[in-house]
Amino acid sequence: MTTFISICIATYKRPEGLARLLEGIDNLRFSELDAPKIEVVIADNDREGSAKPVYESVKPTFKWELVYGVEPQQGVTFARNRSLLLASPDAEFFVFIDDDEVPSPFWLETLLLCQKEYQADIVTGPVVPKFEATEVPDWIVKGGFFDPAQHETGKLMGVAFTNNTLAKSHLLQGLEHPFDDRLAFKGAEDVDLFTRFFAEGGKIVWCSEAIVYEFIPENRMRIKWLVDRNYYGYSAHSLTEKKYFPSLFIQTQRVIKGCLNIVLGLCLLIPGLLLGRHRLAQALIYVYRGLGSLSGLFNIQGDWGGANR
Repeated sequence: MTTFISICIATYKRPEGLARLLEGIDNLRFSELDAPKIEVVIADNDREGSAKPVYESVKPTFKWELVYGVEPQQGVTFARNRSLLLASPDAEFFVFIDDDEVPSPFWLETLLLCQKEYQADIVTGPVVPKFEATEVPDWIVKGGFFDPAQHETGKLMGVAFTNNTLAKSHLLQGLEHPFDDRLAFKGAEDVDLFTRFFAEGGKIVWCSEAIVYEFIPENRMRIKWLVDRNYYGYSAHSLTEKKYFPSLFIQTQRVIKGCLNIVLGLCLLIPGLLLGRHRLAQALIYVYRGLGSLSGLFNIQGDWGGANR
């Protein structure tokens, strides 16, 4: 029986990125598995329908079924939930990828193989950077700030992200609003959802072979963007951990780790001024990771989406 998969894309005013992503999905290949039935669902979060010309230009020659709809309510959670509503109720898996990414040719096959081998509810994988700037600053390369996470395939994870994840459809189909609309303008809606599944006993597995490439614009290669991303990321993780694992022991560990990050960063700050910009950025990142952890723990939420602007 042919496996049915819905690849869900939430997009907002990135027509070039969307076209690039759809080209990558059109080029997906299968060597160990029979090609599944695939539908690609585009939820356009621009009420003016700026993604529709891309959809219309691609659809006539697209290898897979292509579905398009507009979600006029602004906010990433509304778009993600719309993509799930647009998807077929017969889909066995939902797969998430972002509109500034492109999958490797065997990306989907490796996700499916990993899910089958480890009997996972959710499979997630690495996101490898592709820099849009013609010259990447030396301090960015030395610092490895955009290097992908590295784990052994099969490693059990406590969270996943919508930039590269496969999930069994029944996990989401029974929920009225899988992505919490209260996070529409904060981000971290995926952290919240997948941490919830993990807390409820869902098995999340890492697949190092399931690679997608993320295009990094030049304006992200700044210390401010990096510290913001770490602050909001650690804040989101801390807050969701508190929400789904509210034990005093875990919260005490989080306080200790946050404080240690701040102390370590402050200790590295002066050497960082002398050893180069990448060392300075690393020191500041430790400080902001600690501050983010504490802010999430004590519910000082701020704007989690700020680091992505």
